[in-house]
Order: sequence, then structure tokens, then C-alpha cells
Amino acid sequence: MATTIEVNKQSVKQLLETGKVNRFIIPEYQRPYAWSDEQIQTLFDDLVEYTENNNESTYFLGTIVSYENENNEQEIIDGQQRITSLFLLLRALYSKLNSMTETKEVKNFKGQIESALWEQDELTAEVDYEKTLIESRVMGDEGNKTFANILISGTIEEGAKDNYSINYKLFTELIENYASNEPELFFWFIRNVLNKAILLPITADSQDTALTIFSTLNDRGLALSDAYIFKAKIYNHLDSEGKAIFIEQWQQLDYEATNANESIQKLFYYYMFYLRALENDRNTTTPGIRKYYSRNNFEQLYKKNVMNNLNTVLNLWLVVNNRVEIEGEDWSKNIEIKKVLDGLSSYPNEFWKYPVVIYYLKYHDSQDFEDLFLKFLKKLLAVLAARYIVTPTINAVKRGILNLNSEIIRSPMPIFDFATVDEQELKGKIKTAHRNTVRMILKILAYQSQEELLPEKWEIEHILPQKWQSSYFPSNSDEEVKELVEHIGNKIPFEKKLNIIASNGYFKKKQDSYKKSKVQLLLDLAEQHNDWGLNEIRERDIRISDELLVLLNDWGLNQPDFPVQEVQSPIPTAEELKMIEELKKKGLI
Repeated sequence: MATTIEVNKQSVKQLLETGKVNRFIIPEYQRPYAWSDEQIQTLFDDLVEYTENNNESTYFLGTIVSYENENNEQEIIDGQQRITSLFLLLRALYSKLNSMTETKEVKNFKGQIESALWEQDELTAEVDYEKTLIESRVMGDEGNKTFANILISGTIEEGAKDNYSINYKLFTELIENYASNEPELFFWFIRNVLNKAILLPITADSQDTALTIFSTLNDRGLALSDAYIFKAKIYNHLDSEGKAIFIEQWQQLDYEATNANESIQKLFYYYMFYLRALENDRNTTTPGIRKYYSRNNFEQLYKKNVMNNLNTVLNLWLVVNNRVEIEGEDWSKNIEIKKVLDGLSSYPNEFWKYPVVIYYLKYHDSQDFEDLFLKFLKKLLAVLAARYIVTPTINAVKRGILNLNSEIIRSPMPIFDFATVDEQELKGKIKTAHRNTVRMILKILAYQSQEELLPEKWEIEHILPQKWQSSYFPSNSDEEVKELVEHIGNKIPFEKKLNIIASNGYFKKKQDSYKKSKVQLLLDLAEQHNDWGLNEIRERDIRISDELLVLLNDWGLNQPDFPVQEVQSPIPTAEELKMIEELKKKGLI
């Protein structure tokens, strides 16, 4: 079926009156009303300026994106903050008119506002003040009732601190001052708000279409994420007791995810790969997150373990991103695991995250998880690092990652089905590593001598500075020096603050700053060298390539099977030792 979209420019009055046929709904998954007093002041000032300029052209207020849901309601996808504020403004204007002597102007505009705010009898036009043309159903938001009460009564509770009350109070104060100072323009102001302020309603035929339109219109980022749709689906599926618990769980998860520099949206995305692995889905085409979870009437969202699993996924990113330890999870205290995770975090794209999430979710409660997880992470880093150094594209590992995801579900020692890396090609490309791989390579190297995690803020230091004097290397061409300066042998991790102090000087000048570093690799360099030139870069190039190749091979590079665990030979008993001696005497062993 073809997608249909209706776009029809309307005045505020015209648009709001459509709520009589299809009531406006702020759905559960929307965020609470959040306009600040500054935004309210700006809206009011703009409308005042428009009125005072006696401008007969229309004043554009923006777009409203909605769709008609199964209950024949206009479900607002984008513009909920704007339309909510307009309802508050009109209610404040009505309250002011209600307090004035009833002139023809007062009667006229009261009638027009009534038609935009409340239901009316079709024959008598009698107003039902209890039935407003908009309802907010934002999940767990006490402001829903406050908003409804303001529209019905035109009053707020004393000392109320919610945005609805604060903004409504501001509107009433602004209107009162304007009506007192500009009585001749006041009615023209109301006329302009109702009939000259224009909105562009975009009505879609489905929620999916409306969300697509919204994401296209907004280049500021998808404020209304798919996670908010999922929140509403889960919430509406629960009983009243379950809803209260869920609201608290969601708010806590949202808060902690934000602190971990993640989002609930991302947690759902990571979790999708786990669910796909359970289904043995190895398709390299990644489905849209909303399309995936909406399958079979959102059945995956209604399972009891969803929130627990999302919290488990979050624990992983708290360790990786925030470097914290999780109570009851010994692996989070394992510095070797943290080092490898930190190395993976500098992999140039997110593909490494999916198998790590799957492995963690599947096996984190197993008794030998800590040892297995470390071996798995080392092998994953070895394979991904080598593949990207040789072929720096996503497609180099995409198929292998999707296969690995499913293999993890089958065994804690999964098969790694990745193309073999040519070791000589790898050694050559390490020296001239692509800029996207340098941080990852330096981390892997640094952690072989580093007892703790690298400082959080460090930069890639060029030991021989990028800007040098030609006289410093008289027998070498500028092109040769320029090329060697960018080799891996000339790069090293260095704390940002110390790097600023060290500036772009030569080795001798920077050596004292190097010695203040907490990066052991840099401390060793400063201790072992008195000068640094092109030969030193060439030598370090070779050493790094050799060391890295040995290390990656030790971790399982080019080995499809999981690293074999060392088997300790059992200690023989006294009887067995006696038997061995007898066999020796007989020359049998």
C-alpha cells in the first residue's frame, strides 16, 4: 500500500478545532512537557512584535507531525511542546477575557477560543468545559493531570513547580501586563494568535510514516527515539502494580545509561543482536530496530527478562566507559579484561560490541566466565585488529561477526570464521598503519608493560615532531622524513596535559615531560634513549611489527578454533610412582 501524507497550512484556530473530530493526544512514549520560561517569553514577544508591526502577512509557528491512531485520535509525533504551549496560551487569554466586561469583542473572542479548546454541542454550541480537545498521556508524568486541570479550571495550585503551571502563570502575567499597557492592541493580538499565526500540520497514514517524517525534518537528532515507542508498548502491557515498578526501572536505566555515555535506544540495539544470535540469524543486513522489535506484535518486548537483560548490558558499558567495578561481578575487577576491552573500544567501528554483548549476556553467570571471557576478548581483538589493519573497511569483518554472534550462543569457545590474514602483509601495514587504527595499536602495545589502565585523556604523540627543520636531516629528502614521521614507530600515547606542555619540540626538549608520564611505554622510551631520529623510527617500526604479530598470534590470530586450554598433568600417586620405577627397571619406559 502506498504511503499517504496530508499537508495543509492552517491557522491556530483551524488546527485546534480539528480536535473536535479527532482529539489531540500526546502519547505515552513522548517526553514530558519541557518548554522553559525563556521559550514562552520568546513566543509571546514574537507575537506581540508581529501585532505591533500591523503586519497583514501570516506568522509561521512551525510544523505539527501526527497520525490518526486506531482510536481515531490525532497522535502527536512532533510539535507536542509547541501545541501544548498554544493550548496554555489560549486558556490564559480566555481567563483574561472572562474577567473583563463583556463587550462585543470580548464575546467574539471568547467564542472563538471556546471552539479551539473544548467540545461543544453541535446544535446549541454549548461548551462542555470538562472535555478538552487535547489530552497528555505521557507515561508516569503527574503533569498530565495538571495540564488537564489548567485547561478545565484556568487555575493552578499555589506553589506548583511543574512546567505547565509555571508557563501558564507566566502567560497570565504577560497577558495582564499587555492588556493594561496596550488595550487598543490587545484584541488584535488575540485575533493574530487565533487567525494569523499559521501552523503546518503534516498528517501521516501510520506511526511509522510519521516517525520517518519527524526524523527527516529534525537535524538536531532523534529526540523521540524508538525506545520511547518500546517504553509505551511495555507500559501498556502491564497491570497497575507492574506499571509503577516499570516506571521506576525505566527512569533508573535511563539515568544510568546517560551517565555511561550510552542511551536506552543503544541498549535495545545491542540487545537486538543477542536476540538475533539466539535465532541463528546470520543475515548481514541489519534490520531497523523498530522493525525488528515490532515483529509478532512486539512479543520480544513483553518477555519478563527484558529489563533485567538491558540492565546487564548496561553493566558491561559501565565498566568499559566509566571504568567502574560492578558489585558481585568479579570480572569487572580484572585488569587484564579491562585492558583488552579498552583496546577494543578504539576499534574504528561498533562491530566489536555485538559479540562482546552476546558473550557477556550468555555466559556472565557461569563459574569459569572470567577466564573464558579474557581469552575470548583477546582472540576477538587479535582478529579484528589484524583484519582492519590489512583491510580498513567494515566489510572486512561484517560476515565473520554475524557468524561469530551465532557461534557464541552454541559454545563459550566459539568458532571464529574470518578470512586468514597474510602475516607479511600485516607486518608491512602495521608500520604505516591507517590513522583509524593507530590508537588501537598503541593501546595493545602499551598494555604489555602497563599495570593499570591508560589515563583517560591521552593523545597520539609524534616523538619526532610533525614540523621539523630541514637542516636537522640534511642527507634526507623532506618527503622521506615526512613519511617516516607518520610511521607507527614514531607514535606513542601521551597525556593531553603533558603533551600541551611538551609542545612540538625535539626529543631532548620533551624528555623531561615524558618522564612525568604515567604511560610505562613512554617512561621506558625516555629512559632508554638520549636522542630520537630517523634510524630510531625505523628500528621501532620493526620491533613494533614483530612484537604485535607475535602477540596477535598468541591470542589466536588465524586460528578458527578457540584457544585450547592448557591441561595440567595430574600428580601421580605413590602406587603409580612405584609402578613407573618397576617399568623403568625392565626397560619398558
